[in-house]
Amino acid sequence: MGWLLVPGLLWPCRTVFSQIDPEPRKLFQLGFNQSLEGAAPMAGYMFYYLNQPGFLRTNLTLRLAIAPVYVDSELGIRDALGPDTDLGLGLAGGGFADSYFEFRDGKYFPSDSFVGHSAEVSGSIYHLFNPGQRIPLNGILRLREHYSVYDEYNNTSPAFVLPHDHATTSVRAGLRWGGKEPVIHPDLAMELSAWYEGEFRTDSGAYGYHGDRELEPFSQLMFGRALLNYTLPQSKQSFSLSLTGGGSGHADRFSAYRLGGNLPLSSEFPLLIPGYFYEELSATTFVTLSGEYDVPLDAAKRWNLITYGAAAEMDYLPGLSQAGHLNSGLGIGLAYHAGSWQVQTSYGYGFEAIRDGRRGGQNIGILLQFDLQAHHLANPIVNPNGPNESRGLIHFLQNLF
Repeated sequence: MGWLLVPGLLWPCRTVFSQIDPEPRKLFQLGFNQSLEGAAPMAGYMFYYLNQPGFLRTNLTLRLAIAPVYVDSELGIRDALGPDTDLGLGLAGGGFADSYFEFRDGKYFPSDSFVGHSAEVSGSIYHLFNPGQRIPLNGILRLREHYSVYDEYNNTSPAFVLPHDHATTSVRAGLRWGGKEPVIHPDLAMELSAWYEGEFRTDSGAYGYHGDRELEPFSQLMFGRALLNYTLPQSKQSFSLSLTGGGSGHADRFSAYRLGGNLPLSSEFPLLIPGYFYEELSATTFVTLSGEYDVPLDAAKRWNLITYGAAAEMDYLPGLSQAGHLNSGLGIGLAYHAGSWQVQTSYGYGFEAIRDGRRGGQNIGILLQFDLQAHHLANPIVNPNGPNESRGLIHFLQNLF
């Protein structure tokens, strides 16, 4: 059994914002998942996240995520292309971000798995369509050039032919109303977003065992999300709901949607299902509904009982299908929050996860967040200067509850 290292910046939807983040942040994030049944690599991430407005000049913002073997950065230039139109220049690269781990029918195949390393440059245009409004509507257009290099994993079969090292040129466009901060449990967040991404690859073609799988020269992804997080002002009970769905064209093992596990900061749009291996399922189309409810257990409201769950209906990637299109899971956890620290332990059960020919999978996990910025506002729910400015939503929800 080995480590499946998630640099914190994976999957076609990477951990970047659809606008330049104006809030200073210094966050340390750690998370891991371990299955209690079935052999699978332990999945985890550990990274330091820095966001520094006013970097060198007042109109520059530096965003930097540093993992042990991976770095992702972007320099944001406010109003570079006109009023309310910003420019972002990105540079990323390092080890393991493009690694692939094969799962079929609930079983991990190390013989079909391999390591992937990468380097990337990108340019992004961010436009704010409704300046002055309480809930921002942002548009994004991103051009990304990504290069992948593959190598054998510890137990990769000698008969398995690796895919060619190749370059991927991708174009991504989207609209996002609202947003969510890059933390484990935001007190308040809402989002409606829709996205398109097209990927063009060089050196595509057959690989695997006698060419039994294909690296597509062109793939498309279309997806969207509706999300709401809210914390009750007096009791500090909180809940979150998320509805995410997507489709694809000419998807392959590298561009398909990957679902499973409980690592919420592994991507910008994590597709979590409790009790499953991390990214166990590969889908060409999917719809997933997830939710969480947190209840304080003590008067100081430092200890919280967490219940969460998710259900997803999907069409599988050819070659990775299994009986039944529905996959669901429930979980329970205990969280502790004191000052800048947040720690959460969890147990998840996947109802339809296949393990040794039967249904039912289990996993445990831990999440840790340390806020080095220690930036606390007078009202912890209202953040008028943050990327999720939404006082109109706060007023509506406070009246509702």
